[in-house]
Amino acid sequence: MNLLSPAPSPSSKTKELEPGSNSRKRQRSESSQSTTSSVKRSASEGPAATPIHTVMDETPRAVSVPDSDIDSYMMVQGEDVTPLGPSQPVATVNLAPLEKFEYIKHLREKSMQAGETWFLVSRQWYRRWESACLGTMDKTGFVEERDIGPVDNTPLVNQDGNITSDLVEGVDVEFLPEEAWNAFTAWYGTPTHALPRSVISRGQFGQPSLELRPPRLRVLHLVEVRTDQADRRPEYVTLSTKDTVELLSRQLVARLSARSNIPYKIWKIQPGEYEGVQFPAEKLFSSGAELLEISDKTLEDSLIEFHDAFVVEFQKDGKWISDQLTPAGQPAVFEPQPLFSQDNDFFSRIAGSSQQVAQPRPASPPTGVTASTSFSKSKDTQITPFRSHVFSKAKVVQEPGTLGLANMGNTCFMNSALQCLAHTEELANYFLSGLYQSELNPDNPLGMQGAIAEAFGSLLHRIWAKDLSATSYSPREFKLQLQRFAPQFSGYQQHDSQELVAFLLDGLHEDLNRVRKKPYVEKPDWEGGGDLELAQLAQESWQGYMRRNDSVIVDLFQGQYQSTLVCPECHKVSITFDPFMYLTLPIPIERKWAHTIRYVPWDSSKPHVEVPIEIARGATFKDLRSLLGRWMGAPAENLLTMEIFGNRFYKNLDDTIQCDDMSENDVIFCYELPCNARQSRSYKAKEDDPFIVPIFLNDLYARPNTYGYRSQSAFGHPFFAVIDQEDACTIDGIYSAVVDQLQRWTRNAQDLYVWEEGQVTPNGAPVIVPPIDSLTEIKVNGDAGEEMVIEDDITDAIGEDTLPDSGSFDTVLRKVGVKKEIFDIRPQSGHKDYTTSIHSYNPQRLDSWESRIEQMGEGVPLLKEWDALYCEFDKNMKTYFFGDEISRWEHSTWETWETFIHPEYAEAKKAALNKSSRGISIDDCLEEFTKEEKLGEDDLWYCPRCRKHQQATKKFDLWKVPDILAVHLKRFSNSRALRDKIDVFVDFPVEGFDLTHLVGERKIGKKLNDSGANLQELGIHDLDEPLIYDLYAVDEHLGGLGGGHYRAYAFNHLVGQWYHFDDSYVTRTEAHHAVNTNAYLLFYKRRSNRPLGGKTLLRIEEAAQESIEDDDIIPAEQQLPTPPEETSPPAFVRAQGGFSVPRSPDKATPLSSSPLDDLPTFDQSHNDPLIQSSLLLDTSGLHSLEPGWTIEHLPSPTSSAATEGDDDYQKLSSPDNSSNISWEDNAPSSPVTSDKSPSLRPVDG
Repeated sequence: MNLLSPAPSPSSKTKELEPGSNSRKRQRSESSQSTTSSVKRSASEGPAATPIHTVMDETPRAVSVPDSDIDSYMMVQGEDVTPLGPSQPVATVNLAPLEKFEYIKHLREKSMQAGETWFLVSRQWYRRWESACLGTMDKTGFVEERDIGPVDNTPLVNQDGNITSDLVEGVDVEFLPEEAWNAFTAWYGTPTHALPRSVISRGQFGQPSLELRPPRLRVLHLVEVRTDQADRRPEYVTLSTKDTVELLSRQLVARLSARSNIPYKIWKIQPGEYEGVQFPAEKLFSSGAELLEISDKTLEDSLIEFHDAFVVEFQKDGKWISDQLTPAGQPAVFEPQPLFSQDNDFFSRIAGSSQQVAQPRPASPPTGVTASTSFSKSKDTQITPFRSHVFSKAKVVQEPGTLGLANMGNTCFMNSALQCLAHTEELANYFLSGLYQSELNPDNPLGMQGAIAEAFGSLLHRIWAKDLSATSYSPREFKLQLQRFAPQFSGYQQHDSQELVAFLLDGLHEDLNRVRKKPYVEKPDWEGGGDLELAQLAQESWQGYMRRNDSVIVDLFQGQYQSTLVCPECHKVSITFDPFMYLTLPIPIERKWAHTIRYVPWDSSKPHVEVPIEIARGATFKDLRSLLGRWMGAPAENLLTMEIFGNRFYKNLDDTIQCDDMSENDVIFCYELPCNARQSRSYKAKEDDPFIVPIFLNDLYARPNTYGYRSQSAFGHPFFAVIDQEDACTIDGIYSAVVDQLQRWTRNAQDLYVWEEGQVTPNGAPVIVPPIDSLTEIKVNGDAGEEMVIEDDITDAIGEDTLPDSGSFDTVLRKVGVKKEIFDIRPQSGHKDYTTSIHSYNPQRLDSWESRIEQMGEGVPLLKEWDALYCEFDKNMKTYFFGDEISRWEHSTWETWETFIHPEYAEAKKAALNKSSRGISIDDCLEEFTKEEKLGEDDLWYCPRCRKHQQATKKFDLWKVPDILAVHLKRFSNSRALRDKIDVFVDFPVEGFDLTHLVGERKIGKKLNDSGANLQELGIHDLDEPLIYDLYAVDEHLGGLGGGHYRAYAFNHLVGQWYHFDDSYVTRTEAHHAVNTNAYLLFYKRRSNRPLGGKTLLRIEEAAQESIEDDDIIPAEQQLPTPPEETSPPAFVRAQGGFSVPRSPDKATPLSSSPLDDLPTFDQSHNDPLIQSSLLLDTSGLHSLEPGWTIEHLPSPTSSAATEGDDDYQKLSSPDNSSNISWEDNAPSSPVTSDKSPSLRPVDG
């Protein structure tokens, strides 16, 4: 058989590669005047129509190759890759830091529009820039705006310069429009790792979306023998998925050469690790080479994926290297056409209706290529842009259902989900029988126009095809339709496999909904009653749901649960019944946020303590303060929680902050106040509210810093003073209030006050102090005296000689007041939420009391809202009361913390230890799911009896369970800054998962049956059949949230063997291997005395019977040959119900028919009416061959894209020549033997 000729068809057109200048800036500036100055611009003009190009230029010039493929990507989008070109607007560099912040903030608020360019900016760099502009303190240290430096995107890329796969906006990266990027470049210089991205329209409704990971395609040069240039750095081309295949071809060629008058062909090969740029010809066809057909289709419509590789072949001396690769007499094995190969098939309709696809214009053949080497181009309406040329000496047959799915760039989440659903036997039977075609509901406004169902059906035909020689397949067609209707799955980011399963099941349901016009159905209410009324409500709810929803998905996957709400005030009970398609089970592990809180009582006589706590993840600091208030005996509303960093308050931890937003090393203080702490956003201020003022300790004398001005040095822990309106009117009152709270933090607290000896009076409480001679006088200059100075009148009365001797007895003293001038106190405004900014370290920004008095007036409070007070200590006073760094603050109590262990905490730790030793099972998860819980304050229920929202109790129970039970183990949590995964092992059974005791329909049904109720009217049946399930598939996830890898385990019901699916790689395994800590989605099948599927099963049987009656069987001796350019479709066997079933490869092969004397040509056989009448034989379900059945030959239809093989379609006949055989209960497993090889090792792609 001859190779397809490389000459163009009559519709081909000569292509010209136009060279450009060597300067990217020049290319940009001249692009509006010249059409030949830029390779990238010229490449975007005019479509291509042939796989053979000719590079033509009368005056050969060098082609400029961009420095990086992302530069090429942006140049193709019409964007300059230089940070600031002359045509770009430059933001003024004279803006103040706050003005720059507002300027960028305004630009960020604009919405994305298709065609725009946005840039990725590291969140790490962006936060430092924000802190510098706003003057806030950052944990990485204080930074001036002048020291920010250029944008640094190093954290976003790997060693190859590609962005990492787990970027999350607002956590790892920020998206900025081009104007903002230009401003950053003008302000701070050329960035490190510029990451421009185009905004494209995605999905059916053209939703603007940032193309975060545009396809990065490998470029290779076909050579006969590799040379020393093999060490050359790999070449890539990065384009948008909305760019055309024609543009791709130009880019590929431009990467390698700009030689003139050289025709070329482009081959697509399987992705892999290829060294250098040169590709040896001997490996071309063994690498799955497919000739790229040039068109105006987009890369997305042409199913070109993220990591595809291409080989460019240049004609040399009028010859093609590829023409010399086929050994004499060795036949070429061509990849079959798509399953739906007629012009009106689903994918042809999609391709034909695509707005991006333009019909190629006719063109004359290129110079130097003769007509004798011409070949026929495939139909333009065909969705697949490649023609396959695969050469193999021997075909290795794969078991049906063992086809691997290639990873097309972070698509493992999709592959694993598809394998699990594809191995759902009843669902596969439904699609393989062809019944879904008659049930498509393309007019359903809630559906996907039937596209998802057709794409999924096509994929199942391929997965379960017989005699597949390919071991893996790239589900490009399915992904194209998926992202068309679900743009959230577009691109090449990692996604949640459970979200895909939920979308796919819902999409299949709506695409196949048998209800064409949904009526309005009012949901029934619970009016009270007993078991009978409860069952009637459940049945009425289910029937109402079925009036709007009826599909194979409902028949197989959907159950019903009962939801019970109870009002805590009037005890009103509300019961509703709702359908479910999968169960999301919480894992009852104590996912606690553990931390140690530093608790500071208001009473200075009580010690400050460290309190270890554990609280549920997702709890807020409001919950934490409630817990601490209960433990410490303080009103929760009087507690104030703050994060401290750098001797300052860093963050106000109010009611809106979640505990798990804080990291392990964050220092959290909880201050008890004598008034409401006002951390609730709902707090309403009162006129007589005292001032809550943060207090900071600083050195008196500013010292120079690296930026040239003098700043204060903070030390110690900040704290709070509560100053009432009266005390706030005087400086002395403010000073005294500060000293009262300062005394907690020094061991020399007594020396903050003036004392006198006397009787206890109602105006002063007695104070027990150390012996009087241990009190030390602190003078204004900081010197310390030897003895305490008593007030003059007291001294005169008792005399210095009458003071008690050291250590003779304790003296009762009374505070007279505070000592003045121990420190200076100065106010500063603008400390919103009590936090400080970098500007707080400038002494010149502190206010003076004189200015305050002048500003506020006499007799009124001198403090304002959000004021802070700075206590300035000179060196001597600081050393005496606190110590210094050298002495490790020997006189302070900052690090003197007792540990407070509450009994509730100790008991919880003990219980958690016992539970961890016992382990967790799926029964524990179900118990947690059905456990009664109290609604949160943000999720209140409106009680119709109380007529107000109530924090009711809620409980879920299973009422009706489906034939196929999908279980989602809730392993992921995502609370703003924290992304976490529960990696605990959950034990679940492979066989015998019994739910009978949990299903309300069964429990209530037995009671009603005993009372004589009519169960048929209630939709209750099979009470004696236990609800026992067996596992058949598991979707597992390895790694953390936002990344990781998905794999699947699935049971092949044809051969009775478990397989492990790791994208393209499929290996045999055992069922117990699926029970591991990575298990994420579990798929169970109910045991039953009757076939599963209900209404769907009956429809399959009816369709199968009709298929048998309509089959026009041709005797085996008249079997017609397979057309030369196609391979035969899979062999199928008839199932007991009558529909066709794929046969196992090692079942008996039908006898070969005698060859005809005069074989017709392909065109003759293709046009033969007999052939045409047999093109659409149904493929179908997956049931084994029963004893006594025989195989009859059916004519070979045209080949399908789903399979490769030479076996014929087959039909079974029973011993009594009857095909109307009833289904047997609990049919034995398939007798079909399986491949005994230890593993299947497919080649990706």
